[in-house]
Amino acid sequence: MFAAKPRAQAVRRSQAGSGAPHAASLAALWQRFSHEHALIAGLLLAILLMVAAIVPGLARSVQAATASRVELAVELPQRESDAASRPTSRSQWKTVKVTAGQTLGQICSGLGVAIADMYKVLEYPGAREPLTRLQVGAELAFDIGERGALRAIRFDRNDSQRVQLRLDGDQVQETISQRELQSRVQVASAEISSSLFAAGAAAGLRDATLLELANVFGYDIDFAQEIRSGDRFTVVYEEIWRDGEFVRSGDIVAATFVNQGREYAAYRYTTSDGKLGYYDDEGRPVKKSFLRMPIEFARISSRFSSARKHPILGKVRAHQGVDYAARSGTPIRAAGDGRVAFAGWKGGYGRAVILDHGRGYTTLYGHMSAFGKYRTGQRVVQGSVIGYVGATGLATAPHLHYEFRVAGVHRDPLKVTLPKPEPLPRSEMARFTAQVTPMRTQLDLIQARRFAAR
Repeated sequence: MFAAKPRAQAVRRSQAGSGAPHAASLAALWQRFSHEHALIAGLLLAILLMVAAIVPGLARSVQAATASRVELAVELPQRESDAASRPTSRSQWKTVKVTAGQTLGQICSGLGVAIADMYKVLEYPGAREPLTRLQVGAELAFDIGERGALRAIRFDRNDSQRVQLRLDGDQVQETISQRELQSRVQVASAEISSSLFAAGAAAGLRDATLLELANVFGYDIDFAQEIRSGDRFTVVYEEIWRDGEFVRSGDIVAATFVNQGREYAAYRYTTSDGKLGYYDDEGRPVKKSFLRMPIEFARISSRFSSARKHPILGKVRAHQGVDYAARSGTPIRAAGDGRVAFAGWKGGYGRAVILDHGRGYTTLYGHMSAFGKYRTGQRVVQGSVIGYVGATGLATAPHLHYEFRVAGVHRDPLKVTLPKPEPLPRSEMARFTAQVTPMRTQLDLIQARRFAAR
């Protein structure tokens, strides 16, 4: 029993001896752990101190950057309630392009413009004519305020002036803008196969230029009756442009026209005393004392004859004039300069006008629907509108009855020999020749190139 007790004590000593090194290792581990934590804690503390030092400066930088930014005022759309309660003062321009038959009154009515304001504009000097004689295609611009109040109107007074009239109470303020015009010279040549206008369109000519061509040569050629297939023409003409856009056709500079094998020429020329006209190769004015045809592009329905059965009376008698069928209202032009010897009702002629041209020449125009602005005793110039086609008197349909008399004797208007105009004086011919020769050369070259290309 007693031998076993020392063994137990030895075991306890052994256990006690082995626990001493274990306690020592734990103490060393704790000391190492405490040292690492102290380093981490120190590092964190240093970071916190650095952040504390940096953040205020960063905050100040942000504030400085915020203080230096640029602020832009942005206009926000009005609320419906605000827009309805506050009138706007901005310009509200509306542009209208004039159509055929449209009047200023119709345009203003369609836009709701106050008529009283429009009258103020028309009373302004220089505004009535361009606004009451509107051309098709012309543009009008209106600045319209509340309840149709006209604040301003903009229009073209002529090709080179654009006018703006602004209403300020009872006052009208005018602003004029000058618009530069450009004249472009064009050349065209064509041969007629069916009609003048078809040939012109194929050559790129506008109707206005073709009408001017017919007017220039209308003293020698009856364009309604004498044009034939194979006739040809060459023309140098102007076009007026503005801001890169076509405005209108200009004048003919030079032209030749071959009609039934006979060539006619015309050159635009301004004399030393400022008179503008067209002259042939010999320096004679193309404009004759009388128009061959007092109505444009009409059809002959009855010719001059010593014996014709009257369509109404049924009797055979002389028809001492030429009848031109045309629509009622077609303008009738004075064949030459003269004085109105008679204007009124004349039996079977109906409404008629007789012109006295002097030197024994008189012309009569019958069956008019209405007279022009000229009355008995007044003077007229060639081409003036003296009346309009109708069917008054003994007539079955609208037409012009035209008579030509020399010393009281009826002559066929289509065949009568008209007096030739006098050529330019010798003092003018040298200047005329110097200007015309280059034009003639250019026309000849154009014709030669056309024939060479055929």
